[in-house]
Amino acid sequence: MHPPLSADRITAALHERPSPYAAVQVHPQVASTNALVRLDPRLWAPVVADEQTQGRGRLGRAWSTPPGTAIAVSVLLPTTESPAWLPLAAGLAVQRAITDLTGLCPLLKWPNDVLLPTDENRKVCGILCELLPEGVIVGTGVNVSQDRAALPVPTATSLALAGAPEVDRERLLTAYLLHLADLHGRVARQDPTVRADYLAVCRTPGTEVDVHLPDGSHLLGRATGVDTQGRLVVGGPAGERSVAAGDVVHVRPATTP
Repeated sequence: MHPPLSADRITAALHERPSPYAAVQVHPQVASTNALVRLDPRLWAPVVADEQTQGRGRLGRAWSTPPGTAIAVSVLLPTTESPAWLPLAAGLAVQRAITDLTGLCPLLKWPNDVLLPTDENRKVCGILCELLPEGVIVGTGVNVSQDRAALPVPTATSLALAGAPEVDRERLLTAYLLHLADLHGRVARQDPTVRADYLAVCRTPGTEVDVHLPDGSHLLGRATGVDTQGRLVVGGPAGERSVAAGDVVHVRPATTP
């Protein structure tokens, strides 16, 4: 049995040090935590589900979480002058939380896929950000204890499958939210170290990539970096191009320039 999440315990843990968060809501089952935030858009008020049945990932993909086996959380953050960095910062917050609580060393694939090298670089986390007049919803799902049969696609993994079978979901959720608040503050201050920290754990620069663009076209080339606006820079025969949105496939691993 997986113990249910406690709103009181999570809220108390978030407030053990100065934190912008309001009280956490925990629901036994919801269709989508992002949808609940859209209905009641209050800043810094995390909405958590023990089971999510109709969550969405990037490009309209489904992202469901079986009961008690994952983290599904959405929170409305204030917009910043560099809102394009918030999705990348969310991925970095998940990467840091997993690092804090496990012996795993996750890597990022632009913009915010969290990959676990101990399970063939499969994806452990989905993030969907939505812009509202009141702010930016950051919706995050992290696979914690699912077995292979419970995952939707062969390219997905869980912390348990990657070598961390005893992860406390409440501690992981708290660590993620605290890292997210810290990184949001740094993005709001336009702190250049956010980009440096992101690049330190992002494996996309230096790889040959096939970028599936929102209009259905593809961009083939070598990822050369992430610019100051959070866009992926891809070099090809026609020169370099900066991509603000797209789904990246790593064609070949990074090589030394």
